[in-house]
Amino acid sequence: MLSLLSFVIALAALFSWISSRWLKLPTTIGTMLLTVISSVALTFVPGLHPWALHHVQQIDFERLILHGMLSLLLFAGAFLLEFKYLAKEKLAVGLLSVLGTLLSTVGVAALTWWIAPLAGIPVTVLQCLIFGALISSTDPIAVLEMLRRLHTPKNLQAQLAGESLFNDGVAAVLFLALLEAARGTVLTPLHLGELLIIRTGGGILLGIVLAWFVSYLMQAIQGYHVEILLTLALALGGYAIADSLRLSAPLEAVTAGIALRRLNMRHPLHTISHTEIDHFWTAIDEVQNAVLFVLLGCEFLIISFNPPSMIFGAASIVIVNAVRVVSVALVLGLLRLIQRNHASSLVVLSWGGLRGGLSIALALSVPRDLGRQWILTATYIVVLFSIVIQGGTMDLFLRRFSHLLHKRERARAGHSQHEHLR
Repeated sequence: MLSLLSFVIALAALFSWISSRWLKLPTTIGTMLLTVISSVALTFVPGLHPWALHHVQQIDFERLILHGMLSLLLFAGAFLLEFKYLAKEKLAVGLLSVLGTLLSTVGVAALTWWIAPLAGIPVTVLQCLIFGALISSTDPIAVLEMLRRLHTPKNLQAQLAGESLFNDGVAAVLFLALLEAARGTVLTPLHLGELLIIRTGGGILLGIVLAWFVSYLMQAIQGYHVEILLTLALALGGYAIADSLRLSAPLEAVTAGIALRRLNMRHPLHTISHTEIDHFWTAIDEVQNAVLFVLLGCEFLIISFNPPSMIFGAASIVIVNAVRVVSVALVLGLLRLIQRNHASSLVVLSWGGLRGGLSIALALSVPRDLGRQWILTATYIVVLFSIVIQGGTMDLFLRRFSHLLHKRERARAGHSQHEHLR
């Protein structure tokens, strides 16, 4: 296992170097693209392909992502998020991550029920809902660096990042509830509501309590290495506790990261080693993302690409993105009824709603008798398109629309100031 881990990290380092040096792509996009190309090339090398397939099959992707890397990725993303802008966009983030996820799940399920049989895949309503839930979790990790580098308005950064962090937990709870229904549990709307409230609410409450305790310990000692260990204990231990209590572990990790940042800001600056801790979690975030996307690229070797699944996978790209546009438009429409001068962008939020590792990890946990093969293949195709094409074009995309976004933001700011003076 150590040799396999060493090889994956070395591959991530090499592909990250190539991506930064020659391709000029964000690390996450470049590493996944290069790994997929290498995986495709290996299929034409008789001697190397069986060796690579054997080693990739030894990796438990579901366990590695859901019960390993996800805790650190979510905690790091939440902890490094600028709290001031997230607080201003809390209503938008809440509506996008809860209502948007529910709308996306139902919309994708409905279109899947209609289109999958046309591709030669027999489906049930429950299978369609399961696919809709797991593919509705957005993961814009790959584009956040570009959003910051291109000076995209902070409100859009907060909306996109906040949604991705919180809707992971909502989508995971919804997905697990649908799996319980598949195993025979009667899933009424009331029961589903109770599960969402108890598991999401419990995860959020646990994250706040644990963050308060860790923040108290951090300001009581001097030594950045001990403070870093405490944050690691919170990220990993809190996730494990929530998982064992059957609460939403992703939401616990996100809440713990945000709450710890907020609580630490209340202490005198000299009592917390903010700079060292930020540098540590930035490095953890970037290294883990490089490794994660190499793993996702390697998974190409073990997925069965049969014609019906590939046809539906291609159709799923259109389904997922069309539903994304509609669900985001409905949420923003509701948001502007509540906050008339709310600033946002349907285009950026729709194209920036990438799918990533969580969707694939959830697809891997689908039982075989519930359509795991076609669900996994379609999910992988959507994720591959999302990361490589959508993520790869976000740079040009944002450069094209950046001046319009800034102009709109200045206009709204001027209007708000005028209303205030009146």
